[in-house]
Amino acid sequence: GLMPEETSAEWICCLFFAEGARPIQIVLANQEDHMFELDASALEKILMQEHVRDLNVVVVSVAGAFRKGKSFLLDFMLRYMHNHQSWMGGEDEPLTGFSWRGGCERETTGIQAWSEVFVVEKGDGSKVAVLLVDTQGAFDSQSTIKDCATVFALSTMTSSVQVYNLSQNIQEDDLQHLQLFTEYGRLAMEQIYEKPFQRLLFLIRDWCYPYEHDYGLAGGNRFLERRLQVKQNQHEELQNVRKHIHACFSNIGCFLLPHPGLKVATNPYFDGRLRDIDDEFTKELQNLVPLLLAPENLVEKEINGAKVTCRDLLEYFKAYIKIYQGEELPHPKSMLQATAEANNLTAVAGAKDTYSRGMEQVCGGDKPYIAPIDLQRYHEDLKQTSVQQFRAVKKMGGLEFSQRYQEQLETELDEVFANFTKHNESKNIFYAARTPATLFAVMFATYIVSTITGFIGLSVIAALANLVMGISLMSLCTWAYVRYSGEYREVGVAIDLTAEALWEQVSCAF
Repeated sequence: GLMPEETSAEWICCLFFAEGARPIQIVLANQEDHMFELDASALEKILMQEHVRDLNVVVVSVAGAFRKGKSFLLDFMLRYMHNHQSWMGGEDEPLTGFSWRGGCERETTGIQAWSEVFVVEKGDGSKVAVLLVDTQGAFDSQSTIKDCATVFALSTMTSSVQVYNLSQNIQEDDLQHLQLFTEYGRLAMEQIYEKPFQRLLFLIRDWCYPYEHDYGLAGGNRFLERRLQVKQNQHEELQNVRKHIHACFSNIGCFLLPHPGLKVATNPYFDGRLRDIDDEFTKELQNLVPLLLAPENLVEKEINGAKVTCRDLLEYFKAYIKIYQGEELPHPKSMLQATAEANNLTAVAGAKDTYSRGMEQVCGGDKPYIAPIDLQRYHEDLKQTSVQQFRAVKKMGGLEFSQRYQEQLETELDEVFANFTKHNESKNIFYAARTPATLFAVMFATYIVSTITGFIGLSVIAALANLVMGISLMSLCTWAYVRYSGEYREVGVAIDLTAEALWEQVSCAF
């Protein structure tokens, strides 16, 4: 027969299936266009239940790549939430809850939340709501880097405890991915307090070196301290990653879990019965789950130093997803793409510098005016030299990738040439004297007109000519003051433009 506590566990599981609690997809990355969708109505159904919506929320997220046993762990967490006393269940009790199965799990990048929010009474009598979340994605191909960074960033921003589920060890690229998605999360947050995120727990599955570091939290923390140590002789990039992680989380820990045993790993029909799981694994699991979910260990979610209720969390989710759906944030890139871009941009800068130096020697600050046709010829020669220099530099990313940088270089060189042309024209004495010459010509012409029309009695036209002459004289005085003092430059520009337009009209007429 069943033991009394097993009966209660069995009964709770039946009840809990009767209510139809299940994992609900709340954030999904669209594989085609790499956009994100938040299923706001599904999340609302979970967080706005009357008995939890105004309680402070504790969000425990398990994040990691596909097929690394997250569902298995989440299932034991559900067992714990449903039945604290005998949560491990009987030897022959299968796992229920997160529909855990071996082999191929769903391979969609996104966030799932358990549809039931648990109410837990803490030691001081206050009640909190506990939400369990599964965050999934893999940094395996360029197309999914943005998706994964976004999903993991969202999950880190909205959870109070982020369990980073890794296999066998903490690799350097695991730390780089962590740096990428925490930085991507920080970018999206408006105000940032000292440490924007709360608790991070590295969970190392299938730990194979218990003779170096014991299973569990103490061994894990010692191992983590060694991995995250910033050493003087380390490469600067490795130091930065470690400093960044320390700067992002208020509390960082690590838990080492043994392998659950071959029956679990190799049997596709394994359903979570304890007798199939290695004792060592079961023992460590009994320490891990309460470490995350025991009332005294629950970490309430805080954003900008203020505690967040379920109702608030819904609004934060909506606000954050909007930011990631927009175009303001930079796109995270793979190391290769970032390096290839940096290579090409450096080559563009070098080639542009060669062009600018060459043009400076032809028509720089202290060089005299040069005929526009000669300047054009120098420009074309130097542009060709610069483009050849760009193409000669060894760059990552291949020809096709660097083609758009070559086009960017050519556009920028044409813009620089336009500036050199203007600078050269300003040295032409006739160009510099064009405005005063035009104004003098207008004054002279209107003086002649006013004299003749005044003499033959056309006083209205004479008055008009005098007015134009007066305006021209005032413009000339103003222009001279602007040129001399450097003040009111926009007025000077307006006078230059008017004079230029007049000059063009007259020269066209002749």
